[in-house]
Amino acid sequence: MKKIDSIPTNKIERVAKLVTTGAKVGGNYLKYYGEKVINPSLTKDKLHEENATDIYDGLKELKGSALKVAQMLSMEKNLLPKSYVEKFSLSQFSVPPLSAPLVRKTFKNYFKQYPEELFDSFSPDSINAASIGQVHQAEKDGKKLAVKIQYPGVRDSIKTDIALVKPIAVRMFNLQGTSDEYFQEVEDKLTEETDYQLELSQSEQTRKDCSVIENLKFPKYYPEYSCERIITMDWMKGIHLSEFCKKETSQEKRDKIGQTLWNFYMFQIHKLKKFHADPHPGNFLVDENANLIAIDFGCMKEIPESFYKPYFEVATPEALANKDYFESKLYELEILKETDSVKEKEFFSKMFHELLSVFTQPVQAEEFDFSNPLFFAQIAALSEKFSNDKTLRKMNGSRGSKHFIYVNRTFFGLYNLMFDIKAKIKVNDFEKHLS
Repeated sequence: MKKIDSIPTNKIERVAKLVTTGAKVGGNYLKYYGEKVINPSLTKDKLHEENATDIYDGLKELKGSALKVAQMLSMEKNLLPKSYVEKFSLSQFSVPPLSAPLVRKTFKNYFKQYPEELFDSFSPDSINAASIGQVHQAEKDGKKLAVKIQYPGVRDSIKTDIALVKPIAVRMFNLQGTSDEYFQEVEDKLTEETDYQLELSQSEQTRKDCSVIENLKFPKYYPEYSCERIITMDWMKGIHLSEFCKKETSQEKRDKIGQTLWNFYMFQIHKLKKFHADPHPGNFLVDENANLIAIDFGCMKEIPESFYKPYFEVATPEALANKDYFESKLYELEILKETDSVKEKEFFSKMFHELLSVFTQPVQAEEFDFSNPLFFAQIAALSEKFSNDKTLRKMNGSRGSKHFIYVNRTFFGLYNLMFDIKAKIKVNDFEKHLS
C-alpha cells in the first residue's frame, strides 16, 4: 500500500481536496445520465460504486475527522447503498499509512527521541492505519507493545472539517434548521478522540470498572511512553472482530463473544452511565480462547440522568401501549416540541412509535437471536420507508436531544456487530454485575 509523506492540514488544502473529489462525483453523475439515455434500464449500482471509491479516495488522504465521518457512515448499513458501506468500512483499519520518516519526526517532536531510541525495537511499518492514527509494534524490556501515533494536524483541522461536512450532512439527512448543538456535539467528541492523554485515563478507568465482566480483556497502558499524540499499550494477540465473524466457527463461540459484547455495553450504559461510543469491529479483537478484547477508548459518551431516564422509559411495552405517557416522554426527549402543530405532533408521534416498536425488540425480550434476519429486515424496511417519505422531507428533520447522536449511534453499531457475530444472547444477563 502506498505510504503518505504529508497530510493536508490547512483549510485551503483540505477544501481543494474536497472540491476535487466533488468534481469527480459530478463527472460520475454526468456519465451515468449519458449512459441512461442509451440504456433506460441502467441501475445506479455502478454510479454508487464509482462515487463511493472517489469519495473514499479523497477522504483517506485527508484522514482525521473527514475520514472519521466515513467510518461512522460505514456502520449505517440500512441508510447507505452497499457499495458505500463496503468502501467506507476500509476506514476502520485499512487506510494508507504514514511513511517512516514522518513517524520518526512525530516521535521526535513529542519525546525528543526517535522511536528506535525510546524502545528496544520499533517497527517502522504500521500494523493498522485508521482515521485518526496508526499502530506500530514495539518492544521494551521483553514486553511486546502497540504504539498508536496520531496523524499530524488532525486535531487542528476538526473545526474546518465539520464546517465542510455540515452542508453535505444537512442535505443528505434533511437537517434544515438543525441546531448547531448537534454539530457541536460531534465536534466535541472528535476533539476528545484526538486527546490521547484523555484516552489513556478513560482506558484505564474502563478497564478497572469493567473487570467484573467475564471473557472480556483489555490491554495495559503505559503513561511513560504516552503523550497527547502518542499512546502505548500492551500488544494484544487476536484477530479483528470482522475476521472472526467471517470465519467458520461454532455457535457456542459466537454466542460467547456476542454475550460478552452485549454485557460490556449494557453494563456501561446502565451502571456507569458512560460508555464506549465507537462500536465498530476495528476496536475489538478476539483471542484464541474466544475472549473479547477491547482496545480503543478515545470516544466515550456520558449520559446525563435527564436523558437516560426518559430514553429507556419510552422504550418499555407499557409506554408504547399508553399514548399520553408515550407522548410525554417524547417531549422530555425533545422529539416533540411545544411549538409543533397538531399535524406535526401526530406525524412524529406515529413515526417514532413505529420506529421504537421495531428498534426496542432486543431489549424487551428475555433472549434474542441476532442471527435472525427478520429484525434487520424490519429496520431496513423502515429506513427505506422514511427515506422516501415526502411528508418527512418537507418537515424539519432535526428532532431530539443532542444526546441521541452518540447513544443511537452506539445502539445501531452494537446491533450491527451482533448481527455480524450471529449471536443468541440472554438480554438481561448483564444485571448480575449491577449490584
